[in-house]
Amino acid sequence: MNGKKRSWTGVIAVSVAVALSLTACAPGSGSAPAASGGPVSKDVAGAGDVTLTVWDQNTDEGITDAQEKLNAAFSAKYPNVKIDRVTQSFADLKTTLKLALSGDNPPDVVQANQGYPDMGAFVQGGLIRSLNDYDGLYDWSSYYPESLLKINSFSADGKTWQGDNLYGISQTGEVVGIYYNKKILTQLGVEAPTSLDELEQDMAAAKAAGIMPMAYGDIEKSPGIHLFGVVQAAIAGSDAVNKLVTGAGGAWTDDASVTAAKTIQDWSSKGYITEGANGVSRDDALAQFEAGQSAFYVVGTWKQAAISEAMGDDAGFTTLIPKGADSPVTTGGEGLAWAVTTGSKHPDVAAAYIDFINNADAAKTFIDENSLPSVIPADYTPKPGLETDVFDTYGKVTSSGGLVPYLDYSTPTFYDTLTSAVQQLTDQQVTPEAFTDILQKDYSGFVGSK
Repeated sequence: MNGKKRSWTGVIAVSVAVALSLTACAPGSGSAPAASGGPVSKDVAGAGDVTLTVWDQNTDEGITDAQEKLNAAFSAKYPNVKIDRVTQSFADLKTTLKLALSGDNPPDVVQANQGYPDMGAFVQGGLIRSLNDYDGLYDWSSYYPESLLKINSFSADGKTWQGDNLYGISQTGEVVGIYYNKKILTQLGVEAPTSLDELEQDMAAAKAAGIMPMAYGDIEKSPGIHLFGVVQAAIAGSDAVNKLVTGAGGAWTDDASVTAAKTIQDWSSKGYITEGANGVSRDDALAQFEAGQSAFYVVGTWKQAAISEAMGDDAGFTTLIPKGADSPVTTGGEGLAWAVTTGSKHPDVAAAYIDFINNADAAKTFIDENSLPSVIPADYTPKPGLETDVFDTYGKVTSSGGLVPYLDYSTPTFYDTLTSAVQQLTDQQVTPEAFTDILQKDYSGFVGSK
């Protein structure tokens, strides 16, 4: 292929701070562009020879394969464009991207994590450009549901998440749920859980049978967001979690969050999750699950391809329904947003590239690689088994409003606060009440400053 892939694993500390206010405006069409000014064009061939530097964190099996195919197809369509792909882990991207964007030679296209810690800071710093004008060319507002576009939007000053300027497009859908081993559940004589009570009953049965209930590794810290997010959503429900993350109401010390913290700490003390999880990598925990050594594993749908490859028909996927609700509620949304940097010398080519790797044809490429696109083609019927579980669940939670935002979107520092606090919680270093106090201190300081 014409493009090449490089990995970059340096660690550089990044400190960001933005302020919060809220809006219900839809991004994209109808908004004045907050871009670099001047006309925009779809003419990639006329741009001359271009090297497009692209930073992404599409490292998971299936997703990275799809990305490589799309990059090759783009360069085949436009031989004048060479793609220099720089791939990093999610953690490394978070710690290096702001410095790269503010440097003398920034990449052209980047994947930016949504919410205040990253995208908001990049917008406020003038490091990524509004895509409203390119939305007028490529009509992303017609292809993507408004709910997905809003996640990738901010006000022009970076202070209002879900504002009226579109700053990125996401190619994959994401649902964090519970993968389960069908053979183990059959051996235990239990069904796939659809509520928190059922999950705990199934884990107790696994423990009694000498089987690890849930493989869990949190040395990278980010898995803690997903574990707490799944449990909190199953207890609090969508309305309460949405209000918390957007700053519209509630407190992290409310009963639901305290109960979620108690639940997770109880799992740790009972041996329902891997002992010493803070010293276990998420990949080692996944390998344990894939090898049939645990009944459950909590992670997002970005691991669909890897789990499908390893387990075949033995793998299933489920989400939990809160008490009194009719449909599941869980954490998730969409993959990191593809954004154009303000330092790019080729914004038209960058925008065309983003459109190419995110359009309906690209969605089919992701499906072919056992991955979940952000927009599933209307005429596509998922394959029986894990793909049907994942695609059906995504359809249910997105149509019912049961997909709540990732918790780290809440404040500029919430990612570090929450991930460290979950490690303390599972290691019995803090009480559930002290855990929620830690979260609330970060949250109230940020919301109180708006």
